[in-house]
Amino acid sequence: MPPEIKALLVMYGVAIAMTSILVTIYDKIAAKRNPKGRVRERNLLCLGALGGAFPMIVTMILIQHKTNKPKFMLGLPPMIMMHTAFLIYLYLQF
Repeated sequence: MPPEIKALLVMYGVAIAMTSILVTIYDKIAAKRNPKGRVRERNLLCLGALGGAFPMIVTMILIQHKTNKPKFMLGLPPMIMMHTAFLIYLYLQF
């Protein structure tokens, strides 16, 4: 794999991870202060599907946010497995 593509993949991974972490923390704060300003669950799940599932689930566990919601605790792990499989595939192909 060309180094430019590797660099882009790393930058994407960092960007989606940071975005997922920040949005999850924001939703936790909004849940306490401003319930109308919360992030929709489907938007959180979309961030997870785009590659932020692992940092999101770790953040949720650390700040104890949405850990009782099966939608997240059962939905994010399969996304993590798909992302891991995709990264392994890319690694083996290049």
